[in-house]
Amino acid sequence: HSPRPPRAGSVVWCGSTLKTSVPAIVGLAFAAALGAVVLFLTMGNAGGKVPGPAQLQVLARVATAGASTAGAEKATFAAGCFWSVELAFQRLPGVSKTQVGYIAGTTPSPTYEQVSSGSSGHTEAVEIQFDPASLSYRDLVQVFFEIHDPTTLNRQGNDRGTQYRSGIYTHSEEQAKVAEEEKANTQKALGKTVATEIKPATTFYAAEAYHQQYLAKGGQCSRTGTKDNIKCYG
Repeated sequence: HSPRPPRAGSVVWCGSTLKTSVPAIVGLAFAAALGAVVLFLTMGNAGGKVPGPAQLQVLARVATAGASTAGAEKATFAAGCFWSVELAFQRLPGVSKTQVGYIAGTTPSPTYEQVSSGSSGHTEAVEIQFDPASLSYRDLVQVFFEIHDPTTLNRQGNDRGTQYRSGIYTHSEEQAKVAEEEKANTQKALGKTVATEIKPATTFYAAEAYHQQYLAKGGQCSRTGTKDNIKCYG
């Protein structure tokens, strides 16, 4: 995918709310038509699907005023283009913070260009802060396996390269145990080999600012509990 920072003045839909920072109604019909074309061309990309059973089960929970940060835990996942992966986790009740970045490589403080070339060895990933009292790590892993195709090696849809590999980077022995169990469950359910790598988390490097909450800034709703389809414009 190529980074395209959202334009100022875009019309933003979030549930039933329409917000615009400048008059944009004249171009709305054209934008809608263009959006339909983009959606058609990107249907094969990770994140371009309706929420699955695991997501819907978590999304159906009553959201509190905000996920507690006291006793918060960390989870790190790689599932292809990190824009759509981040938005999927942003919406889950119990998630208090997300950021996209790079992990499991060899080059210190890599740039997006280095990661995209494959030279740094990193994969695009999302680091999540969550409240284990309202959202379990197993919930997160189940959602992770649902929002991408874990059977394709170094590829998600049209995105190809080691930077798009499937991975779970664990922060404790318990997380590693849960990840391995859910990987085995997923492999059995799919009847195919799951290519997801499971490794202890190493240094996570936050991606450039324009990548953070990219799809939310571009107009897709990140509100907790939202069930709208996620479209990745990669």
